[in-house]
Amino acid sequence: MRLTAPVVLITALLTIPSAHVAAGATVAAPAAGAPAATGPPAVQGRLHLRATITGQISPKSVAASGSGLVTAQNMMYTHTITVYDARTMKLKATIPDSVNLAKFGVKGHPGISRGAPVEAAFSPGGLYAYVTNYAMYGSGFGPEGKDTCTPSSDTDHSFTYRVNLESMTIDQVYPVGAVPKVVAVTPDGGRVLVTNWCSWDMSVINAATGKVVRTMPLGAYPRGIAVSQDGRFAIVAIMGSSHLLRVDLRNYRTQQIEVGSGPRAVALSDDGSTAYVTLNAEGRVAKVNLRTGAVTRASTGGAPRSLARSTDGSALYVVNYESGSISKLRSSNMRVLQTVEACYHPIGITYEPVTQRVWVACYGGQILVFDDN
Repeated sequence: MRLTAPVVLITALLTIPSAHVAAGATVAAPAAGAPAATGPPAVQGRLHLRATITGQISPKSVAASGSGLVTAQNMMYTHTITVYDARTMKLKATIPDSVNLAKFGVKGHPGISRGAPVEAAFSPGGLYAYVTNYAMYGSGFGPEGKDTCTPSSDTDHSFTYRVNLESMTIDQVYPVGAVPKVVAVTPDGGRVLVTNWCSWDMSVINAATGKVVRTMPLGAYPRGIAVSQDGRFAIVAIMGSSHLLRVDLRNYRTQQIEVGSGPRAVALSDDGSTAYVTLNAEGRVAKVNLRTGAVTRASTGGAPRSLARSTDGSALYVVNYESGSISKLRSSNMRVLQTVEACYHPIGITYEPVTQRVWVACYGGQILVFDDN
């Protein structure tokens, strides 16, 4: 397997095949350092394909830092994290997932170990990216993680990395559970939350000390995490169930919220009163009133996976894995406004606020970038 490889970037600044650019779209990219785009509400826009990024990438997810960068987490097939300038869509860095764990004080794994990047979340201001690894490879590591597992499967535990986006290096590692999936950071940057798929729990990391301060049992297959803007609670999707868990981040008590079958990804409204959830098993997206428990659902496509929310909160964007499409919804009434053909198995999506573009990870080895105007 490759440790690193050059990435070929097809962007609006280079020659792009017409099939990769929406009709009528301009090819000029905003200059570096340009202010965040302004304009009408996102709900009024229409998605148009702007560019396709290809090369030796295998993106499981894409994530926007909020400060002008987008990262792609390239799983065990490529063993890299690639970092892009959101304005130009050009590659800034390719970061191998290789680490010498002994340099971080981790015993029992001499030599170089490799990960398998899954998801990313950012510290306030975007200096650090926290990246989960599906499994670790190297000396001293045991059974590799699988999607079908239980805490008794003896699946080896993994690590979450901290990537410094100034030096473009992995500068810290955190031991977490078995097959970590989603990661989230509290608004004050003080805690990092990681859901562990096979150990059915959530690791809570003190970002200042780098120590895991709590491991919370959650139930079968915890995945998506969203943290309220006041930092008081997190909503966690328990994909092997029909419910979400509201986790009080002051005392770690939990409350169960019924939502529908196979909840996978979750986002929160700015005021923390509403959760938006993909229901992977139903082919629907749900809007949940967290005060009353009322649920509104909309059908989008086969196996909806990741979702993103526009900065102004007026629109939602969902990738439908089995349908090969993207759905855009009005968040106020969950009406599907647009469905766009994307690629084979679109799996990750993020809304980039500086340019107001939507980035989509395709499991087959592409990243699609859409204007929404």
